[in-house]
Amino acid sequence: MEYFHFPNGDSIPLLGLGTWKAAPGVVYEAVRNAIKIGYRHIDCASIYGNEADVGKALRDAIAAGDVSRAELWITSKLWNDCHLPETVSPALRRSLTDLGLDYLDLFLIHWPVAFAPGVTFPRRREDYLTLEQIPLQQTWEALHACLSTGLVRHVGVSNFSQRKLEELVSAGSPAPEVNQVEMHPLLSQKKLLDYCQQLGMLVTAYSPLGSGDRAPAYRGASEPDLLVQETIVDIAREHPASAAQVLLAWALNRGVAVIPKAVQPAHQMVNLQATELKLTDDDTARINALDQHYRFLSGTFLAGKNSPYTVGGIWDEGY
Repeated sequence: MEYFHFPNGDSIPLLGLGTWKAAPGVVYEAVRNAIKIGYRHIDCASIYGNEADVGKALRDAIAAGDVSRAELWITSKLWNDCHLPETVSPALRRSLTDLGLDYLDLFLIHWPVAFAPGVTFPRRREDYLTLEQIPLQQTWEALHACLSTGLVRHVGVSNFSQRKLEELVSAGSPAPEVNQVEMHPLLSQKKLLDYCQQLGMLVTAYSPLGSGDRAPAYRGASEPDLLVQETIVDIAREHPASAAQVLLAWALNRGVAVIPKAVQPAHQMVNLQATELKLTDDDTARINALDQHYRFLSGTFLAGKNSPYTVGGIWDEGY
């Protein structure tokens, strides 16, 4: 297993278990098995609706002697309705209560989009707050202040463009320690990755396998399938390895953390074994050539007709 080392000496395993879309109940068994076979990095979020089940799995694993709390890296995220500074710390405490933990290893701003307090999913224009009403810098400063409470050890962001990161840093705020974004061979994000790495910021890739089990509301009409891309399949055959292992190894070889969701024990083991796969320079070049700047999670669900946000504005790109 490879690790990213933070300046304070803490280390995060670069391969973790994602819990988005893992149903309550199912996620309990998934987390318990993952820990038993060697996973130590679990990625969570309050909006996933399963943190209580994840927390029970963590407590039971620790009680059974499978792992200690100190060996685990647990991430959670601040949902969009908690961007006002006075709502940030209570949101952190709610996740800690649900997870049954005394502290988080990492807490992230989930999206650069704000909802009115208590609005889980907006339906009306008044359910949103604009970034003029609640600037990201204010939310970030409130999140960063949580470090002094001991309730979280590291803080960062998710779905932030280079421009949004630059705005935080230029305003004099400390740089986030992590930026979690969609990243895979069809969306390599090289410029963003280079910028983050220049700042010493870890990039974590979500949907590294394409997240093919997303609900229809979050899927495009004719999405590509990462696991059957000819180049990926050919490289997998040459090693030999699975297509999933090639995709994960590509990210790991770039120094990127990956958090594929897997609830089946066999899939968890296959993903974990990707840490042992070493791609050649030629493999990497062939995979890099697949980039189409294609997003599986485009952000359209945040940019409906009543929303003040646009897809292009979320990513700071011309859509």
